[in-house]
Amino acid sequence: MASFSFGTGNAAKLLRLPLYAAGRIGTLLVPRGDTWVFGCGAGVGDGALALQREARAAGHRTLWLARSPQDEVDARALGIRTRRRDGLRGWWATARAGVIVVTHGLGDVNRYGSTDGFVVQLWHGIPLKRIGLDSPVTAQVPARLPGARMLRRLLTVGYRAAAQRIRVMPAASHRARGRLESAFGLGDGRVVVTGEPRVDVLSAGSAAQRRTTATALLTRTGPLLSDQRVLLYAPTWRDGAADPAIPTAEQWVRIIRVLEKHDAVLFIRSHPLGAGSYRPPWSSGRVRMLGSELLADVTPALPRVDALITDYSSLAYDVGLLGMPVVHLAPDVEEYGRSRGFYGRYEDVAGDDWAQDWDGVIDRLDALLADPAERDRLAARSAALSASMHAHRDGRNARRVYEVIRARVAPAQRGAR
Repeated sequence: MASFSFGTGNAAKLLRLPLYAAGRIGTLLVPRGDTWVFGCGAGVGDGALALQREARAAGHRTLWLARSPQDEVDARALGIRTRRRDGLRGWWATARAGVIVVTHGLGDVNRYGSTDGFVVQLWHGIPLKRIGLDSPVTAQVPARLPGARMLRRLLTVGYRAAAQRIRVMPAASHRARGRLESAFGLGDGRVVVTGEPRVDVLSAGSAAQRRTTATALLTRTGPLLSDQRVLLYAPTWRDGAADPAIPTAEQWVRIIRVLEKHDAVLFIRSHPLGAGSYRPPWSSGRVRMLGSELLADVTPALPRVDALITDYSSLAYDVGLLGMPVVHLAPDVEEYGRSRGFYGRYEDVAGDDWAQDWDGVIDRLDALLADPAERDRLAARSAALSASMHAHRDGRNARRVYEVIRARVAPAQRGAR
């Protein structure tokens, strides 16, 4: 089961309204400096890390706002100055920042110190499922709360107002830009087609270098032989609902048999907000958990993966940069489409032959691992999907985002004075 849902998260926001008001007053009194602060809801990684490196290389003072002791350890291991996000020191760092960089939401930094700041929202993937203002779940509150309907309206107004703080938001392509503009209610050229910094690691350097780095990350779970096949299963978050795709005991038997047949290892990357019970009923080195506590950002590990299994994750767009086959598993596509919604049709991404259960996935994996022609067919489809959604693939997305920020931040700060 998930550890977080929009309903419980929004209820907590309503209880914190006095703190938002106090933070708003404080930021009006505190002048902003020139430090760039960074935060990421998934840990030290993603596009925030790529842009931090670009800003630091250009001579800017940078500071990572850590959500946890592990974030502090990870940031310091990379030579990044860090401070805890919460508390007075975290608020002060955010309130004084000249540039505020986030990947998930304003809670990536100190949520009470971002008012009137120059906010760069990198987001964390090309949306397939509807997000933000486009999704009915964004303003959910527990039905038992008095005045739930009015509270939903209040949350929608608040979400739209918070999104207006965003000054720069990169998009992977013009198609992705339209989705982000709609989801965040943004206009005035704030969403720019620069490419996403988070996927620079899939294009920068040589293929051999990328594979070596990826292998080192995956061996955190145990040894990985050079000729072993690697499969990655990455289901998305279902906002607190039970995951309908957990294999049965019989399906686990078939999964292990296929992995042994093709000398493959299956890594399971549950969503950080909704880890499912994906462990087989017996211990097997063929199935390994790759949770966010072990690897905050999975993108650098993708060059060692031979095939992706997913439902509605944005990874389906990203792995095509590597020509990686994708097997789609969507047992609840109709219900998910009704409750959450998609941009376009699910068939536009998955084709018309997605699996509805793990038996279907196992058959597809057996075929692509045994037949090079089937592997090539799925790889070509994946690459075509990626080409339609990623306008840039030169490893310089973070640089383009940085140049946009530098061009806009000085005039914005002069106008605020």
